[in-house]
Amino acid sequence: MSALTGNSRDDTDGSGGVSPLRRAGRRPVTSRYEIEHIALEMFSDHGFEHTTVDDVAIAAGIGRRTFFRYYASKNDVAWGAFDEQLVRMRAVLAAQPADLPVLEGIRRAVLEFNHVEPAEQPWHRRRLRLILGTPALQAHSTLRYAAWREVVADHVAQRRGEPASALVPQSVGHACLGVCLAAYERWLADDGTELSELLDSVFRSLIGGWSADLG
Repeated sequence: MSALTGNSRDDTDGSGGVSPLRRAGRRPVTSRYEIEHIALEMFSDHGFEHTTVDDVAIAAGIGRRTFFRYYASKNDVAWGAFDEQLVRMRAVLAAQPADLPVLEGIRRAVLEFNHVEPAEQPWHRRRLRLILGTPALQAHSTLRYAAWREVVADHVAQRRGEPASALVPQSVGHACLGVCLAAYERWLADDGTELSELLDSVFRSLIGGWSADLG
């Protein structure tokens, strides 16, 4: 049973017509981004825990099978194409010049990883608010954070010629994730800020060392 719309096993009314539960006039969605926008809107309006996969599928005019073709679970909707983005981030890091300082290369890769087109930024705010502020997502988020840190640690380890499990690669991964999270939280708290500028600023502070800034 769907928490919002009752029985949502399909989108017909039992007589062959389209159920009134589907949003009137909405055509079936055709892209992953459209599904995410619908889901993010529903999560904001009704709460993540009170919105089911069936609710999202009905609102999007698709079946459960189509939903799970894009996402392994409801939790994965909030993260969008995260796995594909990690693959791209690895490629960006691997393409950095060998003589470029490691942290500078990571700064560039992080800025590319976090690039969001202006039209998508309001949805990205919703996405980050959901990820950072929903208790039910925290365990899933921990796995995603670990995957992100692994990409950074692997790059640092390759440049240093040591295992990714070594202390320095792991520490750099944690430090870089930490400053990203701080930038995300600042961006969410202040609508007048630019995420790219916040990330750039905090990474430059990390690269330069905070001793001068902190006294």
